[in-house]
Amino acid sequence: MSKTEEFFNYINEGYKSKGDFITLGAGMLGEETVTNALVNIPLKTLNRHGLIAGATGTGKTKTLQVLAENMSEKGIPVLLMDVKGDLSGLAQPSPGHAKIDERHEKIGIPFNATKFPIEILSISEQEGVRLRATVSEFGPVLLSRILDLTETQSGIVAIIFKYCDDSKLPLLDLKDFKKILQFVTNEGKEEIQEEYGRISTASTGAILRKIVEIEQQGGDLFFGEKSFEVDDLTRVDENGRGLISILRLTDIQDKPKLFSTFMMQLLAEVYETFPEQGDSDRPELVIFIDEAHLVFEEASKALLSQIESIVKLIRSKGIGLYFVTQNPKDVPEDVLAQLGMKIQHALRAFTAKDRKAIKLAAENYPDSAYYETKEVLTQLGIGEALVSVLNEKGIPSPLARTMLRAPMSRMDVLTDREIKQVLDNSRLIPKYNDIVDRESAYELLKEKIEKINKEKTTEARKKEEDKTKRRSSSTRSRSTRQNPIIKVLTSATFIRAVFGILKKVLK
Repeated sequence: MSKTEEFFNYINEGYKSKGDFITLGAGMLGEETVTNALVNIPLKTLNRHGLIAGATGTGKTKTLQVLAENMSEKGIPVLLMDVKGDLSGLAQPSPGHAKIDERHEKIGIPFNATKFPIEILSISEQEGVRLRATVSEFGPVLLSRILDLTETQSGIVAIIFKYCDDSKLPLLDLKDFKKILQFVTNEGKEEIQEEYGRISTASTGAILRKIVEIEQQGGDLFFGEKSFEVDDLTRVDENGRGLISILRLTDIQDKPKLFSTFMMQLLAEVYETFPEQGDSDRPELVIFIDEAHLVFEEASKALLSQIESIVKLIRSKGIGLYFVTQNPKDVPEDVLAQLGMKIQHALRAFTAKDRKAIKLAAENYPDSAYYETKEVLTQLGIGEALVSVLNEKGIPSPLARTMLRAPMSRMDVLTDREIKQVLDNSRLIPKYNDIVDRESAYELLKEKIEKINKEKTTEARKKEEDKTKRRSSSTRSRSTRQNPIIKVLTSATFIRAVFGILKKVLK
């Protein structure tokens, strides 16, 4: 048996699947693609999470596109974070190319140009279905972690949420939260202190500054109503294909706080909403987080702990999380350890630090008799990757240098006209894009503050009037009481004495 035949059997045995699967491509021995040595991912293990890594320009986005397409074809809904703006082409079929046909001939699978059902979402001013969430939905714990508050400040946030619950004050958007912060440190200070304890003005000031920071990054557009229902991410079209929801994030790369805020709220909402299902034949939803370092680099220790917990637990809800980034070291080790599928595109070794990173990246993969992993990592061509997945028993598959299949949809952005067509056909825009600003904590507290101030003004005016009356009464009392000298001068005895003296003088 030749080495090629041996490798062919090695890959086919390592990637065989009893249930349904997705084909990523074909294994490569050295620079040669071994036709029909197919690298498959069982649908059953797609909720075990994954990583797509590699240097800029090595094909990460196209790999993400291939995975999303194939999942959609299998009826699995997908959510994509489109940070670079180049995923909308999923809505149009690939124009095809001779090189694509050549690639697929080497792999051993046919190429079928296809378009896919998409929904364009937005958390900023870009066009799309508006994703929002209320402050109340975050809850005091998650909000405090996102704001990176101290223990004391977190306690104040908990008190504020409790007061609002007790007083039936809906916390919907950031202006509601800012108003309650103003209230508890001014007009409502005595009421809060009597019921819930003293609140430090310095602490509320620090919380307010953190709120303003998120507000400046566009949080005022994200917080509010109508809240997005995560069940709308799990739709399928009339042909049974999973809907691909594309969240446009091209304008928030410099706003990591807003991005991580959105991601944490989304994952928390998905975890709380979806029922437990354990191991199933396929996931309910797969979420791809492009530029994953944006989630982790600004995260506090408390927030990282929250992310790690959700990654560990959310797969039991039938949710798969796939992180896309340049280097595996961008993802915390505790999260990296939970990722069952790893697709590693080429890494570049320009510096000693790069070479060290490549060595560490190589250690994340199983040993192979066919590859020297750290060397292959720098030799991979565009559209090639080292792949390791979990088989149906949860055991890592053999490491395979893989020639990846080409996307079936367009590898480019939609035109403005095409985007408008997608938006015009959206079933969710009428549901979520009307602005809702119902009476909430801001309006109710504003009325309450005005009432308190009015009562204080009335009380102060009454006190002033009482004071004026007392002064007036005192003056009148003094004026009605005769001066002793005047009393003497006007007495009858004094007058008779004066007249007696005058008579003597006149004689």
